[in-house]
Amino acid sequence: MGLTTDLIGTSRPGGTLLITRSRLRFFARATGQSDPVFIDEAAARRAGHRDLPVPPTFFFSVDLEAPDPFAYLDALGVDLRAVLHGEQEFVYHRTAHAGDELSSSTVVTDVYDKKGGELQFMVTETPIVDQDGKRVVTMRNTLVVRQLAGVGA
Repeated sequence: MGLTTDLIGTSRPGGTLLITRSRLRFFARATGQSDPVFIDEAAARRAGHRDLPVPPTFFFSVDLEAPDPFAYLDALGVDLRAVLHGEQEFVYHRTAHAGDELSSSTVVTDVYDKKGGELQFMVTETPIVDQDGKRVVTMRNTLVVRQLAGVGA
């Protein structure tokens, strides 16, 4: 099937993740966060947060909580060896904290190609909402699928 403009407007469910302090601390350490507000509850409260805040790029991991987050590419016949991460954008609407349960879903907003079809692009928008359905962040992602020599993509 591959990437066609017929995909624009289609959606897929994402993941749901209960945000825990331990997971936030692990992420903060793994990404080199030096601000104690992301690790220490007292520091977070002194900074005006009700608990540990979710670091800015952590939200990408919510969408990865789906049982098979890349199954949609397989269903489209896209060879994962040909996929490149093109661009990622975050629009923050409010702060999420430890104890929130975040969920995602994704809509394809654009599909186009360059270099005579050698590079195909799929742009998606993924709103992340909390347990009350309030939008926390909107992620925009561009995947690039390149044609592999001798392999259909």
